[in-house]
Amino acid sequence: MKRILVGSMHHESNSFNPIIADERDFSIKYGKDILTFESKNNSLRGIVETLEKNNYEIIPILSARAVPNGEVSFELYSKLKKEFINRALEENKKKKIDGINLALHGSMRVEGLGEAEGDLLEELRNYFKDIPIIVALDMHTTMTDKMFLNCDGYVGYKCAPHTDCYETGEHAANILMEIFNKNKLPKKSWTYIPMLVAGEQSETSTYPMTYYIEKCRKYEKEEGILAVSVLMGFPWADSEDGGMGIYVLGENEDRVKEISKTMAQEIFDGRNEFSFHTETYEPFKAYEVALEALKDKKFPIYLSDSGDNPTAGSSSDCTDFLKLILNHEKTMEIPEPVIYGGIYDPIETFKCKNKIGEEVELNLGAKFDNLTTAPIKIKGTVINYLEKWGTYKSDLAVVRMNNVDIVIAEKHVGYISPEMYEDLGLKPKEKCIIVCKLGYLTEQHKEIAKRTIMALTNGSTNEDIENINYKKVKRPIFPLDKDFSYDSEKNIKHS
Repeated sequence: MKRILVGSMHHESNSFNPIIADERDFSIKYGKDILTFESKNNSLRGIVETLEKNNYEIIPILSARAVPNGEVSFELYSKLKKEFINRALEENKKKKIDGINLALHGSMRVEGLGEAEGDLLEELRNYFKDIPIIVALDMHTTMTDKMFLNCDGYVGYKCAPHTDCYETGEHAANILMEIFNKNKLPKKSWTYIPMLVAGEQSETSTYPMTYYIEKCRKYEKEEGILAVSVLMGFPWADSEDGGMGIYVLGENEDRVKEISKTMAQEIFDGRNEFSFHTETYEPFKAYEVALEALKDKKFPIYLSDSGDNPTAGSSSDCTDFLKLILNHEKTMEIPEPVIYGGIYDPIETFKCKNKIGEEVELNLGAKFDNLTTAPIKIKGTVINYLEKWGTYKSDLAVVRMNNVDIVIAEKHVGYISPEMYEDLGLKPKEKCIIVCKLGYLTEQHKEIAKRTIMALTNGSTNEDIENINYKKVKRPIFPLDKDFSYDSEKNIKHS
C-alpha cells in the first residue's frame, strides 16, 4: 500500500491590508486531527477521501487555515514550515513516503519573505527529490517560478464563488493516482498573462468566465490531458509575479503547450470583456437604489461593502459605508433594522460583553486600517452577544443604533453565510436590507437574496484596480496599462 503525505496551508494574503496575520487568526491542526472536517467543500477532504477510497495509506501532517487577511507573520510561517518538514521527515524515516498530495492556496504571502507556497514546495523538494508532488489550488493563485519548478502538477478550482473545493481535491488525488498507474510524470505548461482582474469580475456563473471554464472542461476530456486551470492571480497583493496564467498538465508536451498558450492569448485579446455583472454603484448611489427598491417589497435586499471584504483579505474595520447608512435620513423609516456585517474590532467587542439590553458608547473601527478610514463614535443598545462563535472561535456582538444592527467581531471573520445572523437572533430572512462585507455573494446568501447590489466602497479590496497604488507588479499590465502588445508564445514555460 502506497503511503501519501497530505496536508494543507491555506491563506489569501492582501498586501494592502496592514494587519499581519498571526497564530490567533489561524485554525491549526496536526496529525490525525487534520482529518476532521467541518465542511464537505474542502479540497484537503477531497484528496483524503479519494485516496482512502482507492486503498492508499494517508499520512496526515498539518493543516493551517485562516480567513484571508494581511500578510502572514514570518514567525508563524517559519514555525509551520518547520513543523511540516520535520513531521514529513519523521514519517519518511518510519517508512518511505511514496507521494505528496497537498491543498494549498496559491496566493499566501509572508512578511519579509514573499510567496509561501513556492518556498514550502522548494523545501519539500529538497528532501523528497524523487516522489511525485501534486497540489490542489485556489482559482486565485499567483503562479511563480518556484511553484512551477518544485511541483509535478497543479489543478485549480473552476468555480468562483468556490463551491468546487472538494471536487478539486478529488481531481488532484486522481492525478497522483494516474502517475502511479502509468509510472510516469506528466508534462506541464504555464503561460503568464499580464492582467489584473478584480475578483468580482471573474465570477464563473457569468460571461466571459463561463466560456473559459467550459473550454477547460472540454480540454480535460481529451485523451492524455489531466488538468487545465485558469489561475486568476490575486489582484490585492502587490508582487512581481502578479497576473493571470493558464496551467496545463498532460502526457504530450506539444499539446499542453498549445492549450496553455492558445487560451492565454485568447484571454488577453478579450481582456475588455471582464466586467462587473452584479448591479454596481458608488456607495451613496448604491444605498439610494436599495432604499428605492424597498417599494417592491421583495426582501431581503443585499448590499455588498466590497472595498472592505475580509474574505478577500481586507481589514474589515473600515467605517465609511456604515457611517453613510447610520446618518442617512431614510434609514429610520425602514420597517426592519438594517443588518450590517460587520466591523472587526476586538476592543469594542469586549466592551459589549455581559451588556445585553444595556446602552454602550463605542469608538468603532479603524483599529488596523487608519489610513483608508477613521473610527466612528456610536451610542447604541447591545442586542446580543455570542462567545467563541464559528471555526475561528470569535466573540460577536450586535449593537443597535439608528435602526441598524451592527455586528462587531473580536476576530477577523468572514460574513459568508446568513448562519451568523441567524445565530445572533437577527432573522435575516425577515429583514429588508442586509449589508455584508463581501464582493459577489456566496451561494448561502444568494439563496435568500431577492436583489443584490454592490457598493464600490473604500478598503484593502478596492475594486477600482486602475487606481490602486501598485509598486511591484511588472509593467506593462492591464488595466493599469492599455496600449501594449502581448505574445503568449513569449510568456510560456514548460517541462
